[in-house]
Amino acid sequence: MRLKLVPDDFNWDFFKRWKLTFGASALAMVVSVVLFFAVGLNFGIDFLGGTTIRTESTQEVDVGLYRQAIAPLGLGDVSITEVFDASFDADQHVAQVRIQSQEGAESITEQTIAALEAALKSVDPAITFPSVESVGPKVSNELVWTAVQAVVFSIAAVLFYIWLRFEWQFSLGAVIALVHDVTLTIGVFCLLQIRFDLTIIAALLTIVGYSINDTVIVFDRVRENLRRYKKMQLMEVLNISINETMSRTVMTSGTTLLALFALYALGGDVIRGFVFAMIWGIVVGTYSSIFVASPILLWLGVKRDWSKPSQGGGTQFADVDA
Repeated sequence: MRLKLVPDDFNWDFFKRWKLTFGASALAMVVSVVLFFAVGLNFGIDFLGGTTIRTESTQEVDVGLYRQAIAPLGLGDVSITEVFDASFDADQHVAQVRIQSQEGAESITEQTIAALEAALKSVDPAITFPSVESVGPKVSNELVWTAVQAVVFSIAAVLFYIWLRFEWQFSLGAVIALVHDVTLTIGVFCLLQIRFDLTIIAALLTIVGYSINDTVIVFDRVRENLRRYKKMQLMEVLNISINETMSRTVMTSGTTLLALFALYALGGDVIRGFVFAMIWGIVVGTYSSIFVASPILLWLGVKRDWSKPSQGGGTQFADVDA
């Protein structure tokens, strides 16, 4: 007896309120853009430049005491954050000290870092410094530009690929869904003020690949059903195609999320931002494949004079159950 994630007779009307769901997605994108300009991202040292020192001690972290010890060094505004994690031992207390780039200096000198460590040891002799990361302002500016290029070029490559494989309407729907996913991910990072660094850029690129894979599976089945049901209304064809690929969608997204939830709970605070971005991106990417890309295709319409028989490419595993 095998487990059926989705019943064989599953037939949900995904387009019953498609205008409402599409409008909600558009509103969420607008809110995300407003949050980006009004609140902004909590950029990490990768993008701002500066130094991050990770501290660890058997004594509880006293942010005020740490700040008093560092103040005489004249380093300007120093950010000190206590780090909490379920995997830490009872006597393991971790903090992050972030120092932005100093005026007129490419990076913080080793002497300054040594003085800061000595100042913290004076108030907490048990403190240790597992890691010190420094990025200069010039390097951080280059990283920002490279990150933007990576995201834009990946979306452009997807646009070109879908355009070649399908019709331009499919391509536009897929790219709008990708922009939706990236925009909402940036919006939630602005809202929650989770640190945004290079690992999040890697997560965004992974989300783009995952989302387009899900969208292509649905579009492949749509193309196949358009040839099969030549006189059926486009909305019905889209709805049938989404229902037929639902088993594959639930299985793929569900198993991926199980692994990510385990990483989020047990992987530690260092990768927690990356894992959160992946979890959010998979949920939003699955949603956009159904409620953004497909309505765009419905709105634009597609050519129905298919002359070639369906090859079933990409859909042979669309209705696989666990």
